[in-house]
Amino acid sequence: MTGKQLVKIEINGKKYESDVEPRMLLVDFIRMVAKLKGTHIGCDTTSCGACTVILDGKSVKSCTVFAVEADGKKISTVEGLAHDGTINALQNAFWENHALQCGYCTPGMLMSATFLLNRNPHPSEDEIREGISGNICRCTGYLSIIKAISDASKTIGKKEVQ
Repeated sequence: MTGKQLVKIEINGKKYESDVEPRMLLVDFIRMVAKLKGTHIGCDTTSCGACTVILDGKSVKSCTVFAVEADGKKISTVEGLAHDGTINALQNAFWENHALQCGYCTPGMLMSATFLLNRNPHPSEDEIREGISGNICRCTGYLSIIKAISDASKTIGKKEVQ
């Protein structure tokens, strides 16, 4: 007996399945099994938010979820934001507002912002700050990120975010 468990997870509309160790983290499943490298591993302690994804409509830090807990669920990662090779309005707003520098936090920021805009298409600055409060950025100083999310909220509808 191997102690492994069969896990089936839909990520960005594509189904993945693998026999995994019960202790495998969701972030590792995304990166190693699905081979999607946009979800970053930062701190492994839920502090940085670089691994943020949307799991069945909820924003989660994938370094704190076991892959077996996501069995049968749907996940959206940063790779799922672009459509037909074209970045979405939120990603474009990040680009236009210089809301990224090194880019390490960007996938998690984009997923937290996506979750926020799906729940509240026109957030105030305070609501944006609260919405990304679980994500750490060491480069931009947050102002350009907040402006990007605000600008995106003016140009996109709730259904266009994800």
